[in-house]
Amino acid sequence: MLIKQLSIFLENKRGRFTEVTSILGEAGINMTAFTVSESSDFGIVRLIVSDPDKAKQVLQEHLYAVTVNEVICVQMPNKPGALSEVMKIITDSGIFVEYMYAFSSGSVASVIIRPDNLGKAVAELSKNKVELLASSELFSL
Repeated sequence: MLIKQLSIFLENKRGRFTEVTSILGEAGINMTAFTVSESSDFGIVRLIVSDPDKAKQVLQEHLYAVTVNEVICVQMPNKPGALSEVMKIITDSGIFVEYMYAFSSGSVASVIIRPDNLGKAVAELSKNKVELLASSELFSL
């Protein structure tokens, strides 16, 4: 249920994200989810990929600063209030969300969450019958 996520630090200049996607594509690595945040000098790209260990290796070979963190992916109906129910469980459990990002397809929404306490988040969400996806399941959506 824990998913490895890459965080890549990029200079905030034209073409850097294109370079990352080219490197991963040439290495045969598929991206299933990502988010990009930026400041005036640099950006952080967070990626869920088909082979995180290989992705980290090839990006580091190209001199990118890459870290690997674990996140969870919650799947829920793509309808009003569904995310609120999940967030209530997290908040009521005293769990802090460092960041999250989401994507949807048809009637299903998936949310990548980086909580401050992964074990507690998994336990509380599972106890409340919230569906957590494994990394391999993300690529079959």
